[in-house]
Amino acid sequence: MQTEEEILKIKKVKNTAVRTVVLRHLLSQEKAQSLKDIENALAYTDRSSIFRTLKTFEENKVIHSIEDGSGMTKYAVCAKGCNCDPKDLHYHFYCTNCDKTFCLFDVPIPKIQLPENFKLQQANMVVKGLCDNCNK
Repeated sequence: MQTEEEILKIKKVKNTAVRTVVLRHLLSQEKAQSLKDIENALAYTDRSSIFRTLKTFEENKVIHSIEDGSGMTKYAVCAKGCNCDPKDLHYHFYCTNCDKTFCLFDVPIPKIQLPENFKLQQANMVVKGLCDNCNK
């Protein structure tokens, strides 16, 4: 697994203390994190610094955002080699019981045939149900 420093270097993002701790936190989580989740985990870092860091990461394709229907945007680290292009799209699973959101990298996505002269820039693919923990 790549270190925070390696990821930032590859994505050409300046390494700062806040960026390192935010990325370290995101890498340590199995589920996507909301701004509130990150704030709670990094209580010593102010909200605006975290928010700016998330926006910088998103602009530089370090992370991707997920609108899972919960009313909160969630963030997850992009897979190695991801450039947030249409070929990098993947499903997300939202647990309706515990409100956790997971990236589903290994679930194939059907090819979307768009009308002529249309260009796909973003898609939101969320499936909902119970995660393995809540389904026990």
